Amino acid sequence: MAVNIDKKIVGYQVKDKEKGEVKEAGGTAAQPQTDSESGGKKKAEVIRMHEKVERPEGMECLEGATYKIRTPLDDHALYVTINDIVLNSGTEHEVRRPFEIFINSKNMDHFQWIVALTRVMSAVFRKGGDVTFLSEELQAVFDPKGGYFKPGGRFVPSIVADIGAVIEHHFKRIGLLEPDELSEQQQLMLKEKRAEFEARENGEAAPEKKTMNEAAGMAEDSGYPAAASLCFKCNTKAMVLLDGCQTCLACGYSKCG
Repeated sequence: MAVNIDKKIVGYQVKDKEKGEVKEAGGTAAQPQTDSESGGKKKAEVIRMHEKVERPEGMECLEGATYKIRTPLDDHALYVTINDIVLNSGTEHEVRRPFEIFINSKNMDHFQWIVALTRVMSAVFRKGGDVTFLSEELQAVFDPKGGYFKPGGRFVPSIVADIGAVIEHHFKRIGLLEPDELSEQQQLMLKEKRAEFEARENGEAAPEKKTMNEAAGMAEDSGYPAAASLCFKCNTKAMVLLDGCQTCLACGYSKCG
């Protein structure tokens, strides 16, 4: 419908659909309009991760962490560096999101697929949205030649899965994933079950239950019984038979529920 303007035009505004901000005629961003229902407070623009988010100007470095992966398949270790970007800094909407990833090693045998993997993952990080699926997909990769055991009895099906575990650990560190640590009561219960199993294997009487303070003062033993089998939940060789049911001494998983 045509509208007849009988007055002189003294100014205009252009709304940017991508950024959602209003620009004046001179090209400068207008102040956010007030919302009468919110008591006259200005609406803050929340920045979310997307492919057009660039490295902050004047910042030549980003905060991040470097993780070392040592495997029995190679004499040289892998170093995984994940850098993060902080969005909405100083506001209640402040979040930390992964921005880029680098993997380095002295072994050049894996150079091509490592470069391809880091570029694809960095692109997914910058795309935004839920990127936690990356760690799950990588940990589901199995090496046809077989995997290996990490210190502590944890089984890793491939080098790619080991990288996926590092990424999952970083996601938990920055708050993208909830940590799945055992509570103090669960840790105490696992220590008691482990002591009971070892006493039974040695032909000794089951030890009396200790208080929480006594259990906390016990020396930590990082190994698991030699007769333990692999747990299907945490991939740790810590599954033993207790009270007629297979129970994991690492994560507490039981086939009997």
